[in-house]
Amino acid sequence: MEEEQKNPKIFVLRTITNKEEQVMDHMSDVIARKKLKVYSVVHPHGMRGYIYVEAASYEDAYEASYGVPNAKGLLRGFVEYDEIGSMIEEAKQEISIKKKDIVEIINGPFKRENARVIRIDNAKNEVIVELLESATGIPITLPIDAVKVIRRDEE
Repeated sequence: MEEEQKNPKIFVLRTITNKEEQVMDHMSDVIARKKLKVYSVVHPHGMRGYIYVEAASYEDAYEASYGVPNAKGLLRGFVEYDEIGSMIEEAKQEISIKKKDIVEIINGPFKRENARVIRIDNAKNEVIVELLESATGIPITLPIDAVKVIRRDEE
């Protein structure tokens, strides 16, 4: 058991497509409630229908996903970090978002909505936007990596 803690494994959980975030939320609750040896639950951007679960054992990963709505099942075996490292490492990118840009929100409750950037907070790595389809202009604060520029608003 001590060896398991030193060398956690990465397991793959199949989910219903586009329900990955909901599955991760439910799993987080189960992991905290049951105090399972699950160290991380990751959904790489662009990989639909799968979640990576880093756990001490298959049993811990299985118990964390058992009965979770929209989870289809844990695949047998595990994957090596080398196989998926490029998908889960944080990508270093230069921030190219400017005030008044039109952006698409790529995660969160306003996913797939278009918005206009009204302010950028580089210190907190956040962007404040207003939804374009909204009747009133309510500012929404999002992580800067939760939006992508779709059009520059040239003056």
